[in-house]
Amino acid sequence: MSSRKIALTELALAALTLTAYSQKQSSQNEQELNWSVGGEITTMDPSKATDVVSFSQMINSMEGLYRNSKDGQSPGLATSARVSKDGLTYTFSLRKSKWNDGTPVTAKDFVYSWRRTVNPKTEAEYSYLFSGIKNADAIQNGKKPVSSLGIKAVGKYKLVVTLEKRMAYFKDLMAFPVFFPQEEKAVKKYGDKYGTASKYMAYNGPFVQKGWSGSNLSWKLVKNPDYWDKKHVKLDQISFTVNKTATTAYNLYQSKKIDALGLDSNLTKQFKGKSNYYGLANGGTYYLELNEKNPNLANSNIRKAISLAINRENLIRILGGSNQAADTYTAKGLTEYDGKDYTSMISSAAKDLYKYRPSKAKEYWQKGLSELGKSSLTLNLLTSDSDGGKKTGEALQSMLETRLPGLKLTVTSVPFKTRLARRESGQFQICGSDWIADFGDPISFLELLTSKNGSNYGSWKSSRYDKLIAASKNTNDQQERLKDMSEAESVLLEDAGVIPLYYEDDAWLIRSSAKGWICKRSEWNFKEAYVAK
Repeated sequence: MSSRKIALTELALAALTLTAYSQKQSSQNEQELNWSVGGEITTMDPSKATDVVSFSQMINSMEGLYRNSKDGQSPGLATSARVSKDGLTYTFSLRKSKWNDGTPVTAKDFVYSWRRTVNPKTEAEYSYLFSGIKNADAIQNGKKPVSSLGIKAVGKYKLVVTLEKRMAYFKDLMAFPVFFPQEEKAVKKYGDKYGTASKYMAYNGPFVQKGWSGSNLSWKLVKNPDYWDKKHVKLDQISFTVNKTATTAYNLYQSKKIDALGLDSNLTKQFKGKSNYYGLANGGTYYLELNEKNPNLANSNIRKAISLAINRENLIRILGGSNQAADTYTAKGLTEYDGKDYTSMISSAAKDLYKYRPSKAKEYWQKGLSELGKSSLTLNLLTSDSDGGKKTGEALQSMLETRLPGLKLTVTSVPFKTRLARRESGQFQICGSDWIADFGDPISFLELLTSKNGSNYGSWKSSRYDKLIAASKNTNDQQERLKDMSEAESVLLEDAGVIPLYYEDDAWLIRSSAKGWICKRSEWNFKEAYVAK
């Protein structure tokens, strides 16, 4: 989940925490958790959200055709799915369910939501995920009306989706919030306020959100009495607060006021391998995004020099957790074929640019400066103001200024929400970013960097890359798809279109009393979570 959109290391260094109500003195039968997150909610509008904090809220307070579960997908609102022989038509039967205002959720709510998201006027960053659904591209390019999108309601509880081509990952997309239904009545009632606070939203999931004003740092999810599967929802309430350091969380953990926390480097060393320690791979990569509208960063030799001057092993030691040095953009462990990880298919020559080679970095740097007609450069790195974001900025500033003569790197650390806004509006030179796959396929990463993708904030472009990605989406032969994608990623890496730093693996300490939670690609699902008494 454009930067799905949060520097997840920053989240990992923040405290993600669960607190059992058994620690309180009253209402012994209640089931409550407290969850501390490292960043603010940006929006509750499924058409507009781009970050993991917001998506986690939606996964727990809303529901689409399917839900991501521990072993794959479980039924959401879809009771069955029928696929035509040519693989181009999906017919979903829907169960009866309600919005929190008592109105039935129907197939028309899906039609309305999808049309709203692909409508160019909505400016939805995730609208590109609809590519492959009939007329989605033409609609987004202003060539066809929104009503021509390949989705229709047949009665109240049957939904038919028509594709332009087979999509190997189509069903995987259906558990992602951008494909959730939306209540048209609520969207029209709240207008510009829709999704900007808890009260300006409609919910149909296991919980209903309360108390988020749009800017405050605390809110709650309360069990939804109208949820169709409420018998499997054990928690009465989850309280959320935003914290930006792991130190505060660990102090709370020691005093038994919280049940879980994300570990920093020192705590990881202390607890790794011990009881209640969890290493949670999130399918994400932390990387540097370079704005090529800046003429200095449009120079590929300057970009390559920056990459080769970074000691990734030292960086992850500073940051801690269970992160691993990265030499690809797509996260390792996301996709396997014939027993091999997808990333093993990427050119070794491309990967060499993501090793620590200071002498080679200096060569590229001097060559780039010569091409620019300069003897020095001043660049700025944008990060979030979390503990992890600040540590990343300090470490990179030291490494790059030491290894690249004539470079002055300033660091700007701002609140997460501000960083997202600046990044999305192109107000940055170098930005510490991350991406977590929306689903288990490399295309979830690689599509972002195609020339016309709205999430390509660095404006890197390659016609060969675009052609290879397009080819990968026009075949259902998995071997051929992976070949095209790995060739495309090799093109990207050989030009240092982005600079991968590490694969994100979150380290957690969670008390044994917190049960039933699911963490998948750093999105937390509390539908069946509970507190063991």
